[in-house]
Amino acid sequence: MDKKTILSIENISKTYRNEDIQVPALIDVSLAIEEGEFVMITGHNGSGKSTLLHQLGLLDMPDKGKIILNDRDVVSMDEGNRTKLRLKYLGYIFQEYALIAELTALENVMLPAMLIGNSCDARKKAVEIFRKVNLEKKVNRLPGQLSGGEQQKVAIARSLINDPVIIFADESTANLDTTASVEVLDLFKKINEEGRTIVMITHEQEELKYASRLIKLSDGKIL
Repeated sequence: MDKKTILSIENISKTYRNEDIQVPALIDVSLAIEEGEFVMITGHNGSGKSTLLHQLGLLDMPDKGKIILNDRDVVSMDEGNRTKLRLKYLGYIFQEYALIAELTALENVMLPAMLIGNSCDARKKAVEIFRKVNLEKKVNRLPGQLSGGEQQKVAIARSLINDPVIIFADESTANLDTTASVEVLDLFKKINEEGRTIVMITHEQEELKYASRLIKLSDGKIL
């Protein structure tokens, strides 16, 4: 049975401008992400990887082209509706963890659920997810009291709290040692095998074996 396309971009281009200099980051790129895929995006520095992830994750909009999420044209929406879509359908894991230092691990994970009005079930669901990522004993720790690998697991838990259709990971092992990197990647693999779609940027050749599909970028184009 054919898998469902849940996110696609059609002929998108993005140029960054610095005074009189124009730098093309993406040039007429089209791509479809199917349900259940583990897509890894790779390429040299400056190839457009992060720009592509930001377009797919609705964190930025293209200069031209379409972004279709669940059969809806996202580019034509206002920012308020795009924000609602991001919170409801998408999860994010960043290289720098992006945890709020003053909140406990549990509170960091609960936050996206509370932002869409699911505060009643947020604590119970967050505790369940902490068990999934083997961090249930650290729920009341502040981010500064956790190792880098533990902080990234909290970020993964946070990305799962709203049952996203896609999780985006931006070089999420870059700041981790080898052991912690393997733990995070194995966790991604487990989450993907449970049916979650993942789109991840990586520089590391040895990480590519986890992917079901590779996307290689060069000079703003897919090879």
